[in-house]
Amino acid sequence: MSLFRTKSVEQSIQDTEEPGHRLRRDLSALDLVIFGVGVIIGTGIFVLTGQVAKDKAGPAVAISFILAAVVCGLAALCYAEFASTVPVAGSAYTFSYATLGEFPAWIIGWDLILELALGAAVVSVGWAGYAASLLDDMGITLPASISNPPGEGGTVNIPAILLVLAVTAVLVLGIKITSRVNAAVVAIKVSIVLLVIIAGLFFIKADNYTPFIPPSQSTPSVEGMHAPLMQVLFGITPVSFGWLGIFAAVALVFFAYIGFDIVATAAEESRRPQRDMPIGLIGSLAITATLYAAVSLVVVGMQNYKQLSTDAPLADAFKAAGRSGFATVISIGAVVGLTTVVLILLLGQSRVFFAMSRDGLMPPWLSAVHPRFGTPYRSTIIMGVIVAALAGFIPLSKLAELVNIGTLFAFVVVSVGVVILRRTRPELPRAFRTPMVPLTPILSVLACLFVMLNLPVDTWLRFLAWMAVGVLIYFGYGRRHSRLGLDRAGAKAP
Repeated sequence: MSLFRTKSVEQSIQDTEEPGHRLRRDLSALDLVIFGVGVIIGTGIFVLTGQVAKDKAGPAVAISFILAAVVCGLAALCYAEFASTVPVAGSAYTFSYATLGEFPAWIIGWDLILELALGAAVVSVGWAGYAASLLDDMGITLPASISNPPGEGGTVNIPAILLVLAVTAVLVLGIKITSRVNAAVVAIKVSIVLLVIIAGLFFIKADNYTPFIPPSQSTPSVEGMHAPLMQVLFGITPVSFGWLGIFAAVALVFFAYIGFDIVATAAEESRRPQRDMPIGLIGSLAITATLYAAVSLVVVGMQNYKQLSTDAPLADAFKAAGRSGFATVISIGAVVGLTTVVLILLLGQSRVFFAMSRDGLMPPWLSAVHPRFGTPYRSTIIMGVIVAALAGFIPLSKLAELVNIGTLFAFVVVSVGVVILRRTRPELPRAFRTPMVPLTPILSVLACLFVMLNLPVDTWLRFLAWMAVGVLIYFGYGRRHSRLGLDRAGAKAP
C-alpha cells in the first residue's frame, strides 16, 4: 500500500515554507491571466488554423476550436478547485499526491515532464523556422546546416538552442522579471491578433463560407500505426469534413490550448491563490478561445479553405489579398509570440521538477532555491539545457502529438482527483468549487478520452514506452528516497 500513500494537503502547504525551498509570491491574478494567454496564443493561431481548415474541417474550423476549448474548460473548472485548495507548485502532480497516492503522482509528474519539455522543444523549432524566414526576407539567409536538425537537412538548429538558453536565463532571474517580459510580449502578439481580425474583415468574401460544413469525405489512407486508435478499436474509418471531420479536427487543434494548465503550476508563487488561480485559469482560456474562433472565421473568409497555406496561413492569406505589409507584421508577431510560449512551458516544467525533487522523488539538490532570485535555478538550468539539446539535435515533427496525449492524461487525473478529494476531505476550505460534481468531472474525463481516441496508435505506443521508463525510475530511485516514506518509516521506528 506504500505505492498509494498520500501526502496530506496540510503537509504540502507546510513544505512551501521550508527555508531554502520557499518560492516568492509575486504574481497577481492579472499576471496569471497574462501567463495563460502568453502560452496559449502561439502555434495554434499562427499555424494550425490553415492546416485544420484545409484538411479536416473547412470553414467550420472555428467550431473545432470552440469544442477543444470546451474540453479544456471542463478540465479548467477541476484545476481551479485544486489550485485554490492546494496552492502548491507542481500542478497535477501535487494534486495527485494528495488524492490518488505517491505512485500515481509520480506517473503524472513523469507525464508532465514529457508534455512540457517536448512542447517547449517543438515550439522553439517552430520559432526558429519563422525567424529564419524573416531573416531571409531581409536578405540574410541562414545555412541549412545550422538552422535544421539532423535528418531535416542540417546538423544543428542553432536558433532554437539560443532561444531556449535565453529564455532559461530569464526564468532564473526571477518570476517577476519573467512576468514582465511575458506581459510585454503578450501585448505585442495580442495586438497583432486583433490587427488580423480587424484588417481581415475588409477582405472577407461571403462565398468562401459556402459550404460552411463541407460534405464528409473518407480518408482510408490513414492506416497501420498512423491510424487513430478509434479506427483500430471500433473499425471507424477516419473522415475529413462533415461533423465527424470537425470532431476529428478537435484532436489537432487541441494543441492550440496546450499549456493553459501551466497557470496551476504557479500556484505557490501567487499572492492570493484562492482568488487568483480560478481567475487565471478560466480567464485566460475564455480570452484565447474567443480570439481563436474570431481569427479562424476571418482567415477562412479571406481565402477559400482549399487554398489556405498550412505553414503560415495568416500571413499568406494577406499576401493573397495583395497586402504583403500585413504579412510581414504577422510573421514578426509569430516570432515574438512563440517566444512566450517557450518561456511559460519551461516555467511549468521547472516547477514540476522542483516539486518532485522537494518530495524526494527526484534528487533533493534539484529543489534548491536561489538565495537572491527566489527561483528553483538548478532544475530550471538543467531542464533548459535538456530542452535546448532536444530542439537543436532531434527531429521533433513526429513527436508533437505526444504533447497532446500527455496533457489529456493529466486532465483525466485531475478530474478524477476532484471527486476523490471531495469524498476523502470534505471539510477542506474550498475558495472555488467545481460546479455540478461529479457531473462536470465525469464529462471532463469522457471528453478527454474521446480526443485521446482520435490520436494515432504510434502516439499511444510512444506514450506507454515513456510511462514504462518512468515506472523503472520510480522503483529504482523515487520509492526508496521518498520523503513521505522516510518520514513515516522514522515515525514507526522505536
